[in-house]
Amino acid sequence: MTQRIIDSHFHVWRQADQPWLVGPMVPRIFGPHEPIRRDYPMSEYLADRAGTGVEKAVYVQTNWAKEDFEKEAAWLQETADATGWPHAIVAYADMTVDDVRPQLDRLKAYPRVRGVRMQLHWHETPQFRFAASADQVIDATVRRNVARLKDYGFSFDLQLFPGQMRDGAVLVGENPGIDFILTHTGMLVDHEAKTVNPWEAGLAAMAGFDNFSAKLSGLGTFVHRNDPDLIAFIVARANAILGSQRLMFGSNFPIEKLWTNYPSLVAAHIAAAAKLPPQDRENIFWKTAERVYRPV
Repeated sequence: MTQRIIDSHFHVWRQADQPWLVGPMVPRIFGPHEPIRRDYPMSEYLADRAGTGVEKAVYVQTNWAKEDFEKEAAWLQETADATGWPHAIVAYADMTVDDVRPQLDRLKAYPRVRGVRMQLHWHETPQFRFAASADQVIDATVRRNVARLKDYGFSFDLQLFPGQMRDGAVLVGENPGIDFILTHTGMLVDHEAKTVNPWEAGLAAMAGFDNFSAKLSGLGTFVHRNDPDLIAFIVARANAILGSQRLMFGSNFPIEKLWTNYPSLVAAHIAAAAKLPPQDRENIFWKTAERVYRPV
């Protein structure tokens, strides 16, 4: 029987709305991306995931110009009204402004917005950086604004590398009323012990917080392939440290479309979880995302 799935992390876009897809090629953490420097409409996503068991999906912001944060949410809400997809929206809000509440007030007008993401990841490798500094996640202004999400019932998609995750745990720990979702399970850049050890320590630092979960998404980001062995390793270790009730599948399409197709990606994740008890598989592929994002 086909596994029932919520895709907790996908994108659609119009190229004209994306500064990073219309200007000069800028290094990205997922490498060369000429094949996706184009429109990726909902119709194509739906065709990509057809027959895979994916019944619902959560859209995650795609770095429109900062001033267009509401336009992005409005377009996704219009798309949902027209097609039924996405079933939840993670929008953008700038956590570095003095007071983010005017932005949150505008986002609250769109019924499918469930949370926000501002990418705060920083790495020693320059092309992997997005945040202004490694410790921006615990900047006083960022912390003050993130805390304001509670009043709106919004979650925060937390995008960090392993070296930042202890600071991330500070942010999660001081906001027990907000759901935090770690993007791409902490972005393991390789399989070496010197990388894996701090990654596991970072997940362990988060494991004590009931308001924390992680996405099994974007696992091909740094290896530029659909690697079943790597996916199986990450699923096994993340499950051992966090438990399946903290894990959720995400496709990261169309980024992963650079090196694989949707059925193969889903199959690799299902195979990685195949030996887990049925309840764990149900958590990973449905229940965790359902609880955290409340898709319609």
